[in-house]
Amino acid sequence: MPSDDLKKRAAYLREQINRHNYLYHTLDRPEISDAEFDRLFDELLELERKHPELVTPDSPTLRVGSAPLEGFAEATHALPMLSLSKVTSAAEFLEFDRRTRGILGDKGDKIEYTIEPKFDGLAVELIYEKGMLTQGSTRGDGIRGENVTANLKTIRTIPLRLRGAYPELLEVRGEVILTKADFQKLNSARLASGEEPFANPRNAAAGSVRQLDSKITARRPLRFYAYGIGRISDGRPAGHYQTMSMLAEFGFMVSDLLKLFGDIEALQRYHNEILNKRNEIEYDIDGTVIKVNDFGLQELLGEISRSPRWAVAWKFPPQQETTQVEDIIVQVGRTGALTPVAKLKPVNVGGVIVSRATLHNEDEIARKDIRIGDTVLVQRAGDVIPEIVLVIKEKRTGGEKPFVMPELCPACGELVARSEDEAIARCVNSACPAQIVERIAHFASRGAMDIEGLGYRTVEMLVEKGIISDAADIFTLTEKKEAILQLERTGEKWFANLLEGIEKAKHRPLENFIFALGIRNVGEHLASLLADNFGSIEKLAQATEEKLTEIKEIGPVVARSIVEYFKNKKNLEILEKLKAAGVEFPEKSPGDIPAAKGVAGEIAGKTFVLTGTLESFSREHAAAEIRRRGGRVTESVSAATDYLVTGDKPGSKLEKAKKLGIRILSEDEFLRFLSKNE
Repeated sequence: MPSDDLKKRAAYLREQINRHNYLYHTLDRPEISDAEFDRLFDELLELERKHPELVTPDSPTLRVGSAPLEGFAEATHALPMLSLSKVTSAAEFLEFDRRTRGILGDKGDKIEYTIEPKFDGLAVELIYEKGMLTQGSTRGDGIRGENVTANLKTIRTIPLRLRGAYPELLEVRGEVILTKADFQKLNSARLASGEEPFANPRNAAAGSVRQLDSKITARRPLRFYAYGIGRISDGRPAGHYQTMSMLAEFGFMVSDLLKLFGDIEALQRYHNEILNKRNEIEYDIDGTVIKVNDFGLQELLGEISRSPRWAVAWKFPPQQETTQVEDIIVQVGRTGALTPVAKLKPVNVGGVIVSRATLHNEDEIARKDIRIGDTVLVQRAGDVIPEIVLVIKEKRTGGEKPFVMPELCPACGELVARSEDEAIARCVNSACPAQIVERIAHFASRGAMDIEGLGYRTVEMLVEKGIISDAADIFTLTEKKEAILQLERTGEKWFANLLEGIEKAKHRPLENFIFALGIRNVGEHLASLLADNFGSIEKLAQATEEKLTEIKEIGPVVARSIVEYFKNKKNLEILEKLKAAGVEFPEKSPGDIPAAKGVAGEIAGKTFVLTGTLESFSREHAAAEIRRRGGRVTESVSAATDYLVTGDKPGSKLEKAKKLGIRILSEDEFLRFLSKNE
């Protein structure tokens, strides 16, 4: 047992380190040098190493991370983490204000609104009991998230213990983000170590929080900004503005751009002010959030489905910049598809340097008349891949060159073919090195066999050096250790982790295995559908086109792709090699198949199509909720479609559904429909 002196010393060190963490990371007012801070931290670390019983739940040493987890437990939010309805123009915002005042009647005459930036990160909830952080979870679907407490404890702007006079119970909601500067540093480090860069700060923040190894999270420069509360046991402030002041007193970072307005015109001017200086703000924002300040009025207004009536997100328009097309190159995918990509003169679009934009296919280039040398308008919104919106033809000089799709594959030199019913040209050589890399990388990817450590660049290197030539070769890497360790950015520990990931991949579920095979036109959803209907690879391999098209969501093109895959000698050889290497060919019994459970209700047996952006949850989650109730989800609208669910900015599917007389559900109607058919 440690002596009382040691206990007092440990308590003193914890108090000092937490205080200096708060001064440095939250207030940006350090009082001691980094070296002095490190000495305090190292002393506490050594004390706790020698006397583990001295470790407390609020010890700052927990910020270095803990042992890796097998997976995340589910966390249920006591109060739902609501999504926000949104507006995109002043007229739409004024309509929100008119509607709000109309519901409140006389009480709406003196509404005060708060306005603050809409963070573009990962929403989380923190639970504090008696001032101590006891649980942290992701928003998830608003009702259930993932318990990521160990990871959130590594973020230095999240207090492990609240400051001041705190309540017995407090739930804090906020956003985990990366600043633009930290994001650039993180990506530079990843590129230097041969890793794929993150697409944007939001993806990087979300991926960092969802690491099973919290030591990885601890190495990422994440920050947490509080934006509200859930439950509070006592001392609830009168409104949102007062709540944010309270959270700042408890030790949280809150936006210094938060303001309170009673004048609606002044509020609109302030929104425009934030819009105009969005690029100067140190973190990404995609709009502002406007809330009725008074909690009493919020309760009177209530909510619609999973969105409050008392708040709205006023989204900024997509960010656009002009630049020049320096070249158009062609990339080769795993199915041989040739995709033209514009190489752009690097341009800063909303804080992200854009140097490439996908052009989809030859027809798209012709439709927009994009030429090498053209000045173009480039757009990115959120994490959407940059796209060329239009060509500024007035700036043409006459020296621009039209793009011509190559007749020979740029990767292997074999002939390129394009069928009459496709917009995509393809390399016909299945031994094309570019296709091999793409196929193996797909096989190892997260939704497929999920082999950690076997990213695209590693696969590219292993194929280039002749160490692997197909997916089955992955399971023979134990025998090639000597050759692999001679390659760049490898080592004993990396190799041991890779082998561990490969061993785990031998036991993946059937739907993941089917998806991993890379059958043309078969994505994750169809792979799950095939697993449910056939129950094994062997039965799927024997299926005829007629049998496949009996499944409502599978048409003749997909059926033909599946049959052709299992007729191909090379594919069958790889399957045999996988089996010989000890890869489990999983099976599903009828009891495992959702369709066999006899789901009742209005959704069971019905076909849904989703279009536009849903606010309450992702389209993938919406599809999962439909399938859980016995429904089907397809990509395209046809006479067989029963319902079209529409989110923000629905595409051409909406017009087609109207013409066919298909029932159209708004997001609110869809949520009520799900609830009624639970």
